[in-house]
Formats: sequence, structure tokens, C-alpha cells
Amino acid sequence: MTDMNSNFKSMGLYRNVDRIMADLEAMGKGGDQPLAVADLTSFDQYHYEGTDAVDDAIEFLRPDGGSHILDLGSGLGGPARYLAEQSGAKVTALEIQADLNETAAALTERCRMSELVAHLNGDMLNGVAGTNRFDGIVSMLCVLHIADRATLFTSCAQALKPGGRIFIDDYVALAPLTEAERTSLADKVYCPYVPNLDTYVSDVTGAGFVDVKTEDKTADWKAFVTDRLAAFHAARLTLVDRYGEATVDGLDDFYSTVANLFTGGHLGGLRLTATLAE
Repeated sequence: MTDMNSNFKSMGLYRNVDRIMADLEAMGKGGDQPLAVADLTSFDQYHYEGTDAVDDAIEFLRPDGGSHILDLGSGLGGPARYLAEQSGAKVTALEIQADLNETAAALTERCRMSELVAHLNGDMLNGVAGTNRFDGIVSMLCVLHIADRATLFTSCAQALKPGGRIFIDDYVALAPLTEAERTSLADKVYCPYVPNLDTYVSDVTGAGFVDVKTEDKTADWKAFVTDRLAAFHAARLTLVDRYGEATVDGLDDFYSTVANLFTGGHLGGLRLTATLAE
């Protein structure tokens, strides 16, 4: 786990994760003050398109008060808290990075959401999610960190009840990546493997999923990451005061790398939905 966490910290996004506390302090929500889920959504959604993407996941997964959803790669817990609040479902937020998991659990407690959202620190590849527990799985830009797709999607299938659904936002190769792009992905985004669409779908169906549907999110995500970088540059002085220069430089490097990758035309965005065969 130590080596895995060290690799993740090559990403500027995952360094100094408690910077969200500085964001809350700037909002006048410092200390242990109670929070609303809406207080956090500008800061705790590490994926693209924020709660709009989670709304899309809710529409597909159709959770309700009797559902149990797994958020795979849950980060600061933003999607898990939002999904639980909007639907009433129970959510298990699985995050491999211990510091992210700890911060996420503290934020969930401050939101008074702990009865619905449980935080679990562990590795999906090790089967920590259990067997036949979940009605649905949501994963927002997490699968890109995992090269062993056969084990991953088999673990997802084992964790779901028969007929359970999965919603994934992830990277896909539109064309062969250049050596420089592969290096940037591996070193700056901790993304060791990007399959093409056919391979991705084959990996999912090979684990027992059916009714696989895909949506090309490339144009939407290219616009999102480009706008994110511009907004970050515009706010740089304020953010240096808030986080410190080293943290801002790390985030700048990460956001710039991702924007350049999408601009290159070889990296694409994929939304995949599927159902586990009964």
C-alpha cells in the first residue's frame, strides 16, 4: 500500500489533500463546523463535470432508500455524499489512498451523513468490497489508474448482486498514443494503461456484464479540462496565498498535463454503462 500511495502522489491533484480545509476556511466554514453537502461540491468532485456527472449516474443506477451503491475510487467522498443525499441510498466509498479516505470520512461526519455513507480504505483488486453486496457501482475517473482490468472487472462483478449495474467515466485511446503522451499519463496522471474502445468493452463483457453501452465524452471533457486550467490560472495568486506555492505548482502541472493530453487528439473520454448478467 505504501508504494501504491507513493505512486499516486506523483499526481499534483493528490498532494496536500487537506487543502480542502483551507477552501472551507476561506468560506467561513473552518474548524469543526457542520457542513451541508452543497458546501463541498465545488471542492470535493475530483472528476469531470462535477455533480452533473453524478446526476447522470443516479439516472442510470436508479438508487433509492433500499439500495446499496459502491463508489469505486471515492476520493474525498464528494460523489458518494451527493448520491446518498439525492437518492437516500446507502453508499460504501472505497478509496485506496489512506489520507484521502481519512479526510473524506471527516467531511462526511461534518455533513451528518455517516449513517448513509461508509468509508472504506482498501484495494478493489483484493476483493475488499465483498460478494453480492451492491445494487450498483459508480466509478468516476478511477479505473484509469488500474492496469489489471481482468481482475478489476471480475471483482466488480463479484461485488454486485445479479442484475446490478455499473457506471464508469474513464479514459480511452482514440488513436495510438505517442511515447510522450504515454510518459505523461504514467508519470503525471498515474495512468499506466489506456485501451481502445473495443478492448475496453471486451474487458467488461469478459467479466460477465451485458447490455454494455458507451458514450463519447471527449469533446465535453476537453472543454472541461481547458476551462478548468484557465480558471486555475486566473485564481493563481489567491490560491498561492491559500495553499502555498508548492501545492499550486503541483496542481498547475497536473491540470496543464491533462489539458494538453486532450488537446492532442489521441486521448478520449468514455462513459460506459453495463448490467451484470443474472
